[in-house]
Amino acid sequence: MTRHVGVYPGTFDPVTNGHLDIIDRAARILDRLVVGVAMNAGKGPLLPLEERVELVKAETDAIAARTGTAVEVVPFEGLLIGFARQVGAGTIIRGLRAVSDFDYEFQMAGMNHRLDPGVETVFLMASETHQFISSRFVKEIARLGGDVATFVPKLTLQRTLARVRLPRAPE
Repeated sequence: MTRHVGVYPGTFDPVTNGHLDIIDRAARILDRLVVGVAMNAGKGPLLPLEERVELVKAETDAIAARTGTAVEVVPFEGLLIGFARQVGAGTIIRGLRAVSDFDYEFQMAGMNHRLDPGVETVFLMASETHQFISSRFVKEIARLGGDVATFVPKLTLQRTLARVRLPRAPE
């Protein structure tokens, strides 16, 4: 039997309920799912890499138990296609929220296919309840004192709020 291995990459800064929805659905169609937490220092993440990995792992353990799919959480940097090869993935999972996501993701899928035609990109549409959620919006709303409790899991909420409430150094 051929094992279907997929990778779901992202910065997960912070991990949202939308991310978890895609992870849950991807786990139902794969034998093994590797969630790649990208270093991506250029984005100026709110949460350090180690904490993002820890939070994604904490939030995906229940998905792995429920689906029976091995879900691993691994940090990575560099080219996504190199990471996919490293973990033995033949599939890259990408979530789409809106048409605007598709344009970027379509170009990225084309580039990844050129780099390795043996790795396919599969797009999963966000569930209607999660289509508007993005990590960027969660951080912005939290920084401005808004309620983000329905957008992220409980542990992630606590950690995110603790980070946005840290005193900032004067500029």
